[in-house]
Amino acid sequence: MKKYFLAGLVTLLPLAVTFWVIAFLVRFLTKPFTGLVVSFFNSFPGFRGYVPLGAARVISEICILIVIFLFTLFLGFVARRYFFNQLIKFGDSILYKIPLVNKVYKTSKDIVLSLFNTNSQSFKQVVLLNFPYNGAYCLGLISNIAPGVCSKSIDTEMVSVFIPTTPNPTTGYLVMCRKSDLIYLKMKTEDAIKYVVSCAVIQPEMRGVE
Repeated sequence: MKKYFLAGLVTLLPLAVTFWVIAFLVRFLTKPFTGLVVSFFNSFPGFRGYVPLGAARVISEICILIVIFLFTLFLGFVARRYFFNQLIKFGDSILYKIPLVNKVYKTSKDIVLSLFNTNSQSFKQVVLLNFPYNGAYCLGLISNIAPGVCSKSIDTEMVSVFIPTTPNPTTGYLVMCRKSDLIYLKMKTEDAIKYVVSCAVIQPEMRGVE
């Protein structure tokens, strides 16, 4: 009985978490507009009174998601093709001049651009390193080279390594290491994250060591 229950739990929990995340995103994106769309549909005599309120909200959410998707595509097209880049630069120049806001905005923009840059090599390489003491090892992701001033201070080229924590990989430690102190692994980033999140229950596939 216990084995069957655990097997069912392992099957159900990922589905429940997936549906919860999707439902949260749908509500987050559609909530500000749902009332307006429902009112718009209710203005049509053929819709009002014949469609239950729950169904009306679902239909409204689907329509809103489609509109948001198409609008996002349109913005991306305009941003790449026409004057929108200049408009963004103009908005950036204004935000950069506002005290305090400029620091938060610039930092957030740099992080987003780094994460969504397809040419970026950040968090693509999994390494093994001594942490938190010599003789203990943990998985890390190379985020970038270390700041030049740090490497120059010890006259050795270093790299910045992010060490995700268990079971929440969005928090962790940022350490700077010598390249020679790192063991480069032929492991996918997704496999490393699964290993960390699952508390080592999900083992990554063996692909060898460089």
